[in-house]
Amino acid sequence: RSNQDTTIPGFIRIVERVSKMSESSLIQRGKSGNVVPKTVCTVKKDREHVPVKASGTWSFSLPLSELYSLRRARFSLGRNFLVLTSRGGHPLPPLHFHRGGTRELLRALNRYIILDQSPVDGRLFLAYPHDSGALSQSFDKLQLLDDGGSDLVSRFIQDPYATTFGGFSKVTNFFRAAIRPPESPIHLRTPHDPNMAPQSDEEPGFELITCGVELGPRPEVTRGQPFDKWEEFLDPEGRVKNPEKIKELVFRGGIMPSLRKDIWKFLLGFYPWNSTAKEREDILRVKTDEYFRMKVQWKSVSEEQEMRNSLLRGYRSLIERDVNRTDRHNTFFSGNDNPGLTLLHDVLMTYCMYNFDLGYVQGMSDLLSPLLFITQNEVESFWCLTGFMELVHHNFEESQEAMKQQLLQLSILLKALDPELCDFLDSQDSGSLCFCFRWLLIWFKREFPFEDILTLWEVMWTRFPCDNFHLLIACSILESQRGELIGSDHDFNTILKHINELTMRLDLQSILCGAEAIYLQLVQCKELPLKVQQVLGLYFSSSSEEDSPDSQASETQHHLGQREGGAAAAAHGPAYP
Repeated sequence: RSNQDTTIPGFIRIVERVSKMSESSLIQRGKSGNVVPKTVCTVKKDREHVPVKASGTWSFSLPLSELYSLRRARFSLGRNFLVLTSRGGHPLPPLHFHRGGTRELLRALNRYIILDQSPVDGRLFLAYPHDSGALSQSFDKLQLLDDGGSDLVSRFIQDPYATTFGGFSKVTNFFRAAIRPPESPIHLRTPHDPNMAPQSDEEPGFELITCGVELGPRPEVTRGQPFDKWEEFLDPEGRVKNPEKIKELVFRGGIMPSLRKDIWKFLLGFYPWNSTAKEREDILRVKTDEYFRMKVQWKSVSEEQEMRNSLLRGYRSLIERDVNRTDRHNTFFSGNDNPGLTLLHDVLMTYCMYNFDLGYVQGMSDLLSPLLFITQNEVESFWCLTGFMELVHHNFEESQEAMKQQLLQLSILLKALDPELCDFLDSQDSGSLCFCFRWLLIWFKREFPFEDILTLWEVMWTRFPCDNFHLLIACSILESQRGELIGSDHDFNTILKHINELTMRLDLQSILCGAEAIYLQLVQCKELPLKVQQVLGLYFSSSSEEDSPDSQASETQHHLGQREGGAAAAAHGPAYP
């Protein structure tokens, strides 16, 4: 059949018979209303392969003794599906689970056969006759954002929001890449085979995280006042005397609005913390010249040249479209022919020249608008954007590997914090947490009011208490909605709708308190799983090195002499208590 969206509703059941066991009768109803039986059997037979019995176009019957493998997978941002393969090497039609149930089916199958996870593919389970002395194997490992056979991931680049929220409810028949036949060499390799080449299409699957210990009480956290003592931290030459203390105070309470324009340029690497006032004047002059040289590059392109440059033409089209719908409720960007819109357009076009490989991706205008609003300056907002992009540019890469990794890390944290909530989300086919995609992509820009975003971002720019604090914020939001989710009649679609409707309804201060309290609770656990430690930055390899004093001493000279590359990322804070 053609690759069109095709689903046939039905059910599957396991039937035990005297001296024989058969899993049978997956009934499917097409649009015509005809009942089509679909059966999977578990009758023990001799060694010869028992062919799949078909009693209709979309039905089958297979003894479980002849089941070779089972693959549990997901579409990109879609629902679970299972693909069974017989010992004769024939994959059966995929079984889609629209409202959960894959775990229950696997648990039921485990009563009759052993499902052993493949050492080279975390999504694949090999079936063996049941041995009463063998331990059942864990099969609660999921694969995040599997894009085999579909183009959903690539479509994030063109329209991440529409693809995220439009692609959730799609169930398609793109399943050709979902299973390898039994004779495939991948099944014959062992994890110790030195000649085994890495699989380029293999993604890191979810790991079942169970703490095994009580996390302990969660401490209460209160927020501080906005930082307003900037002048007290400057020496006579204008150097910042204690940048780590400033970052801590900013993390605690944000920044007084009147000081944001000055302090943001340090947090985003435009100015080095140890620079003097005179050195900052020189840096501004150098950076201004560099900015306008890049701006001239795209301003001087003629219409004829642009017609022959499809990439630049595409960037301009995307930017013009996004600029006209970015923060139009803000007076700085409202109305037609607004100078703020022109600045937004020009800075984004210049960034394309600065980083032509990445270019412009939808969402960057959301990152720039608060910077431009605060600095009220084209050059300064551009260099602050480059510093911001040093932190988040991986989010916008076409492979989407960074986004997949962050969703995986978020799942690891949530599993450690609230296994019950995770189990509920997974039972509703929401365990991949893909509804959090927009949160992480543009750092919650669309979830909070504009003024709250200014505070939230400056808190996260401090990199306190860890680099992945944005994941803890996501955990705090999800936990705040726990009562609305667990015990309700929510399914996949209504969970998505509920999360989407949180926009502009979240209380920032309580979310920040919750995120910090989560961090303190986790770091105080003495037996925290290694995966959780890695997400929180508590576990480092022995090869990591501390920054040398020489590297700090040369920071200002580096900024003065730098003609290419992005602004330096904000420095990491000290170990958080």
